Amino acid sequence: MTENEIFNRILTIFTDEFEIEPAQLTPEATLFDDLGLDSLDAVDLIVAIEKEFGVKILDEEAMRAVRTIKDVQNLITQQQLQNSREVNK
Repeated sequence: MTENEIFNRILTIFTDEFEIEPAQLTPEATLFDDLGLDSLDAVDLIVAIEKEFGVKILDEEAMRAVRTIKDVQNLITQQQLQNSREVNK
């Protein structure tokens, strides 16, 4: 999956799950300040990401470090790499 495909799927999550206008969804947009998410939304976001991308996010520290949409994209990319390494073992 390309970076662009990942980004577009993330945008779909934000528009469908949180009803955020696409114009607000830039890579630099912060989840809490710019998009108005709260801690419960963060949990919903994790669930939506796991469902959409077929990954399991177990690294709580990495998730806590996520601040922007670009961070979400990077987290998904890392998870997909980790999952593919585990499958190839």
